[in-house]
Amino acid sequence: MFIPEISLNTDKKQLVDALRQACKSHGFFYLVDHGIAINEIETLLRNMQVFFNQPQPKKQELMRSATNPWGYYDKELTKNRKDWKEILDIGPEADGTAEHPFPRAKTQWPKKMQGFQPLMQSYMNHCAAICEQLRVLLIQSLGSTNADQDAPFSKDHSSFLRLNHYPLCANPAPEDSDFVPVHGELGISHHTDAGALTLLLQSDVAGLQFYHQEQWHTIQPKAGALMVNIGDVVQVWSNDQYSAPLHRVIASATQQRYSAAYFYNPSYSDHYAPIPSTGEPVYKSISWAEFRSGRTAGDYADSGEELQISHYKL
Repeated sequence: MFIPEISLNTDKKQLVDALRQACKSHGFFYLVDHGIAINEIETLLRNMQVFFNQPQPKKQELMRSATNPWGYYDKELTKNRKDWKEILDIGPEADGTAEHPFPRAKTQWPKKMQGFQPLMQSYMNHCAAICEQLRVLLIQSLGSTNADQDAPFSKDHSSFLRLNHYPLCANPAPEDSDFVPVHGELGISHHTDAGALTLLLQSDVAGLQFYHQEQWHTIQPKAGALMVNIGDVVQVWSNDQYSAPLHRVIASATQQRYSAAYFYNPSYSDHYAPIPSTGEPVYKSISWAEFRSGRTAGDYADSGEELQISHYKL
């Protein structure tokens, strides 16, 4: 399956055109020449393996909860179905504002892993800078000349880093299984990402799939590249010119898999809507705090139909 590749070293006009094409055709693209050193990427992946290889009680000391979303978890649900994965979420502390849906949010760092915290914070800073550059270019690709006015994205954004480990699975669902497999487990069931952009760093084991032209396609990791996909926020900005891609992760009986996903999300005080250059809006304004808390509720228990941007259609 062909996946577009975009270099940040490209001429600005060509870069905007390439982003427009990739977002219209796939919603996914490889990002190269992103500026993150390969040794930092390799060190991050090694540290992830060290963390997840710890005994379960050690990891559970950092257990996240419905009131504190940052920490370890191994029982997350997607589409009300348990994922075959374990995660460590790292994000900003609560800022005390009334809009913040998680007033007890506080990152829990693993003890006795020297260098882990500065490494993750450095990587998150790199990802935030890349996403801000892409955000401005994406808004320009939609015909806007004022990225900040047309698509507010506060500096105190709620972006976070998720470290994923997909352990061996004795009963994985087939790669060509339907949306809800009759037999077997999925690493993560089908979904779109709620935020604006996702930057995914993958180990050399394939597992990510996206739905394109009525079938599932497995995306092969590319050494040194980040996998980027747009989320629901960008779909709303674009007034449905761009579609957030459906994707999932397959499980494996033979290979463990690691990935690090940086989710670029608005501030909890932000509201987002189609930008004026895209024409008559098909969505009403959406509160990120409301949408984020609604989507998170389904991570812990079957809360019925998952909140979607389609619920905000005019």
